[in-house]
Amino acid sequence: MAMLILGLAIFLGVHSIAFASPGLRARAVAKLGEGGWKGLYAVVAIIGFVLLVRGFAEARESSVMLYTPPGWMRHVTFLLMLPVFPLLLAAYFPGRIKTATKHPMLAAVKFWALAHLLSNGSLADVLLFGGFLAWAVLDRISLKRRPAQRIATAAARPFNDVLAVVVGLGLYVLFIAWAHVRLFGVSPLG
Repeated sequence: MAMLILGLAIFLGVHSIAFASPGLRARAVAKLGEGGWKGLYAVVAIIGFVLLVRGFAEARESSVMLYTPPGWMRHVTFLLMLPVFPLLLAAYFPGRIKTATKHPMLAAVKFWALAHLLSNGSLADVLLFGGFLAWAVLDRISLKRRPAQRIATAAARPFNDVLAVVVGLGLYVLFIAWAHVRLFGVSPLG
């Protein structure tokens, strides 16, 4: 469990710099340069991600059950997961979806985390998915109080919405039918 908590702290911590310590990025860029900052950021994020993935895998084996969701909640999870991949893609292929949601990646994280909290009740699940949900909510709230940052994406086009939805739903089906069990050892289908 300690590795999961450490991984979450590192991964979500580095992704919280923008709202937890707004001046840190500017100071780091001034000292290390843009490339140096991005390299350091990436290394720390990867270390945190690896720790949380390994920690979650280990914690799941002996985690305490906090609650047992009813069987029908699985259907709610499937429904809440439907927009996740289209929203993730909409973050990089802007169109009306990105305009309407403002921050589609944060919306995707919130849907993903909530969906998994509703169908998984172990302590490890609550730490992982609850941590991501809390982080996404805090980050979204903080975005209202800080200046917008320009992020490189594709040009905004109406076709991008079609691309995000069609490819996103294709990824959703692929994930349910094949990838989830291969990556995480758990089949969402049964």
